[in-house]
Amino acid sequence: MSDFSAPTFRIGFLHPRYLHTWLGVGLMYLASWLPYRVQFYLGRGLGHLMHTLMKRRVKIADRNLALCFPEMTPANRAAMVKENFANAGLALFETGMAWFWPKWRINKHVTIEGLDTLLELEQQGKGVLLIAVHSLNLEIGARGLSEQTPGVGVYRPNTNPVYDWFQFRGRMKRNIGVDRKDVKSMIHYLKEGHRMWYAPDHDYGRRRSTFAPLFAVKQACTTTGTSLLTHAGHATVVPFSVVRERRLGQYRVKIDPPITDFPKEAHAAAVVTNQAVERLILRAPEQYMWLHRRFKTRPEGEPSLYEGI
Repeated sequence: MSDFSAPTFRIGFLHPRYLHTWLGVGLMYLASWLPYRVQFYLGRGLGHLMHTLMKRRVKIADRNLALCFPEMTPANRAAMVKENFANAGLALFETGMAWFWPKWRINKHVTIEGLDTLLELEQQGKGVLLIAVHSLNLEIGARGLSEQTPGVGVYRPNTNPVYDWFQFRGRMKRNIGVDRKDVKSMIHYLKEGHRMWYAPDHDYGRRRSTFAPLFAVKQACTTTGTSLLTHAGHATVVPFSVVRERRLGQYRVKIDPPITDFPKEAHAAAVVTNQAVERLILRAPEQYMWLHRRFKTRPEGEPSLYEGI
């Protein structure tokens, strides 16, 4: 159905300009075979280093927390940001786990709650739009879920072709990949009864978007794609989250009950979507990707919320 062409190996990938990519992915592969506890502490240590060096990202994360949770004290925000960066460092190791671990090791560390929800919808022949948020451990959670129930992954190609090849191989071991711009194919797969992972929590710009509340931010630029895919694809919306249980080496994927009577009107759908996003984030706010400028797009005439950052 899709015109999307999966990345394939080319001899040009061996050009010296890609040496740094091969070395980086090679280190990810070797690190993935270390005991989990070793990777855990190395990842958090890397995150603390990132917190020291990436001052602008620290400011962005702090600003996001201040916007979303104005009642949070500066000291609590600082502690949350520091923990967030520790989790960001660990995410690099978790990506290697997701891409390179064998199935038995994934199943040892990832547990699924609510899988019956997806199996029941599958029996009914209904397509499912699985909405998630950009938690820092989404890679390993998504791999764990795919081992139990494969689906369709919305894929954003990387500009580095070698990294893109590795990334696609890592993420699509058991899944169908579809380009994020190929809406026609997304709708087709949903109509055919597939499960598709979709993350509507970022600011994707003005195109196909509306402004809806998200935490204390009254007008957050929110994609209308959730409504489009749900109704055009005759799909059921099911939120799911990935939470790492601290220091235990266990990742819990929780599949929520379906959202009933999902609105068809784009703005109303965005409001309901953001309410689900809030619930998912609050399960482990320190593990959410606060490092990006979530509120960069503002309504016409409104100033930037990141002035000076």
